[in-house]
Amino acid sequence: MSNNTEMPAEAVKSTHRLKMARLGCYIVLAILCFLCLFFFYMLIMNSSRSNFQIQGGFSFIFGHSFLINFRDLINDGSIPVVSGIINSLIVSAMSALLAVYFSSLTAFAIYAYDFRLKKFAFSLILLIMVMPTQVSALGFVQQMRAIGLGDSLIPLFLPAIASPVVIFFMKQYMDSTLPIDIIEAARIDGCNEFRTFNTIVMPIMKPAVAVQAIFSFVGAWNNFFVPALLLDSANKKTLPILVMQLRSADYLKFDMGKIYMFIMIAIIPIVIVYLLLSKYIVGGVTLGSVKG
Repeated sequence: MSNNTEMPAEAVKSTHRLKMARLGCYIVLAILCFLCLFFFYMLIMNSSRSNFQIQGGFSFIFGHSFLINFRDLINDGSIPVVSGIINSLIVSAMSALLAVYFSSLTAFAIYAYDFRLKKFAFSLILLIMVMPTQVSALGFVQQMRAIGLGDSLIPLFLPAIASPVVIFFMKQYMDSTLPIDIIEAARIDGCNEFRTFNTIVMPIMKPAVAVQAIFSFVGAWNNFFVPALLLDSANKKTLPILVMQLRSADYLKFDMGKIYMFIMIAIIPIVIVYLLLSKYIVGGVTLGSVKG
């Protein structure tokens, strides 16, 4: 009888602890969500306010200078906003495309083929991956200027063909999700290697491709160091350089509303890319949990 009376009490206590733990998780997630979204909210609010209002302190109320800030930014002759957006889109899109496809192709070669220097090649890729960009930046800039590409967008996205980080990620993803039997079956059926990669491997790799496309796009979009060293013409400069130029303007001509408007415009493509590719990321996580 004692066991029959104690079990419901224990079950009630367990259910209560589970509810409290779940409530605690919701509270923590709500706080983290607020901290993440608050800065975007502050950015949008400040982009709608004048410089005088921003200097007076933060306000949760939407301002009346949104269109004025946008007009002043577009009409600023010293800051070519439209060309900067186009340049950043070209560099970021090409970097993401080249990095994802050719790095996936390299990872596929390391995964699907057995050759003598396979381990050495992969170790060399890992070694290059941990080297900071600043180490080779000076030599890279000198080489680009020597071949006539000093003031060009090509050196900003062409090196993305060999992206060690993407190669490593794709190789690890293939090890966990891509059965080698599928590749062998395609070879037996007479499918050539490029067709196997394009029609069989890449569809399986969609979640990993989406993740690395986002990372590559955002990395190229926010890149300031290399473009600042290479680009000289105003119509070739990318958004991070233009934001820095606007931020370092004369104090008497300093307009915080215009700067916030520029920053808000600069993050819109990143948000759009994430929204377009996020479904593949969620699908990949769900697929991995089902397989597990």
